[in-house]
Amino acid sequence: MWEHLQIELYKVFKRPRTYLSFAAITALIGVIQLGLLVDGKEYADFVMADFANSFSVDGKILNGYFICYVILQLLLVHVPLLIALIAADMISGEANMGTLRILLTKPQSRTAIVMAKFIASVIYTLLLLIWIAIMGLFLSMLIFGTDDLFLMKSSYVVIVKESDVFWRYAGAFCFAALAMITVAALGFFLSFFAENSIGPIVATMSVIIVCTILSTMNIPLFNLIKPYLFTTHMITWKEFFDFKVNDANEAIIGSIQYPDKIIRSATVLAVHIVLFVGSAVWLFRKKDILS
Repeated sequence: MWEHLQIELYKVFKRPRTYLSFAAITALIGVIQLGLLVDGKEYADFVMADFANSFSVDGKILNGYFICYVILQLLLVHVPLLIALIAADMISGEANMGTLRILLTKPQSRTAIVMAKFIASVIYTLLLLIWIAIMGLFLSMLIFGTDDLFLMKSSYVVIVKESDVFWRYAGAFCFAALAMITVAALGFFLSFFAENSIGPIVATMSVIIVCTILSTMNIPLFNLIKPYLFTTHMITWKEFFDFKVNDANEAIIGSIQYPDKIIRSATVLAVHIVLFVGSAVWLFRKKDILS
């Protein structure tokens, strides 16, 4: 399967759309960083407007850690589209070019072929997230420096000490990788139902949009299915930036407020990946390839 995986990676990285995704990420992060570099003070004043009379924060609010959090909030909503451009094309693209039948003449099992294609899409997804980490976290740290991380939640404020931040980003990026692999698995699964790339890409984004709406609407009927929707758990990376407090309401360094929530969400996402990829393997083994 290793040889076939190399071939699939070559196919992925010879496509212009692959590099367009990295270029789009670079441009978006660059625009955010430039905007905050030029008008950062005004943005920081806006963020602190509701708290200026309550307390003051020592240090720089607008530092590399804060910039990265803003970038993650903005980008992780749109990255699924960039992932779908590749993952949803893995099988449908072959069918569209008429090379799927030729592919099956090689001395490889259908399961090995499917897994090689999926692993190639996972590698692309991970490289995209690594690039976001390089541009969004490390470059922001270089440009804006580091300090305590100041975050506003819905009903309270979180200040994470500088020494306690970096490992939280490592965990957040690892969890985001699991969430984005789930998107890749969905697009990969849907690519079995079409012979062109457009259909599975649009279908993947449509499923994500619909599930996201169901996850955010507070309706009793939808509340029954929310725990089982993968979109409900895709934003759980934010849990890494909440921590437990002691009886004096002081933050416990190195703690996470709801670690069980992270584990539960990761389990749900992993189950979705197994279901999507398992179904794809089963379909490909049973499918009569005519194109």
